[in-house]
Amino acid sequence: MAETLKKGSRVTGAARDKLAADLKKKYDAGASIRALAEETGRSYGFVHRMLSESGVTLRGRGGATRGKKSPSV
Repeated sequence: MAETLKKGSRVTGAARDKLAADLKKKYDAGASIRALAEETGRSYGFVHRMLSESGVTLRGRGGATRGKKSPSV
């Protein structure tokens, strides 16, 4: 994905399939959705949708979870 896509341009057909495959490969290799969005010049939502459509299992957000604290003894 050397060239960034023109923001707002419609991506269809073979170009969409190729973009989805590229995004899937990079996401599976550890890239974040935000990093992929920045790299392609598209929105977070667009990249998220493309990954979902290509069957990727999305990673959790990570970070600390806010569950109930277990009682300390």
